[in-house]
Amino acid sequence: MGEQTFLWEPAKYVQFSDFRDRPFFDLTSRIAAESPTNVVDLGCGPGNLTATLALRWPGASVVGLDNSEAMIAAARTTFPPAADGVASNLDFTVADIASWRPEDSTDVIVSNAALQWVPNHPQLMTAWLAALRPGGWLGVQVPGNFGAPSHVIMRELAESARWRDKLDGVLRHYDAVREPAEYQDLFLRAGARVDVWETSYTQLLQGENPVLEWVRGTGLRPVLAALGPEDSQLFEHEYAALVAEAYPPGEFGTVFPFRRIFMVGEKQ
Repeated sequence: MGEQTFLWEPAKYVQFSDFRDRPFFDLTSRIAAESPTNVVDLGCGPGNLTATLALRWPGASVVGLDNSEAMIAAARTTFPPAADGVASNLDFTVADIASWRPEDSTDVIVSNAALQWVPNHPQLMTAWLAALRPGGWLGVQVPGNFGAPSHVIMRELAESARWRDKLDGVLRHYDAVREPAEYQDLFLRAGARVDVWETSYTQLLQGENPVLEWVRGTGLRPVLAALGPEDSQLFEHEYAALVAEAYPPGEFGTVFPFRRIFMVGEKQ
């Protein structure tokens, strides 16, 4: 089974860019590759973060892959091929993570907040590490908040009598990601020196029902894709009321805790 596919909205995804971008930099800061020649960003989205890899390693060929044509189109518009500047060593391609394999020359693989959409991603990671030559790097970040109210409420609503027939099997919150120790074991068994950690960001969001706005750009996408326009509006209306109750606004904004899991390994 490949990546979960549905219509992405690049503008909606980058709405909370400050919060969404920070884990990428926390992840890539631990990748100590000095002069890689080929770098791949799996699940690159609109490409703004992939471009920072091209700036960091100007001597490398940096490629961003995503299965969303809308995301790749946005990336190519923002960073068109050019003779000089950041785009000179940067390219974007529509591709399915689940069928991608590193070439012999691949030095660095980055995947930020994408592998939770791929059911068999631990097996894929094992295959990528096996294919990497010694000195190659794999850095992955996945959300670890599937037990948070935002996701539990969505799952329970999807499983309710009103929606279960239309949304059966759409949400994979139970097994979307593994725990840090399982990822650590995966890297070690693949012959990599690895650093695994988790961080819970206490995000302070602004606006009316901002958690709803957040999940509109990510976790709610598969639900809305599975429903027609009328049902999507009804489901979102029900979900909005529940999530607003779970995340009430405070004096300075709405607190939205977000746990993320990181792993960075170098092939030995």
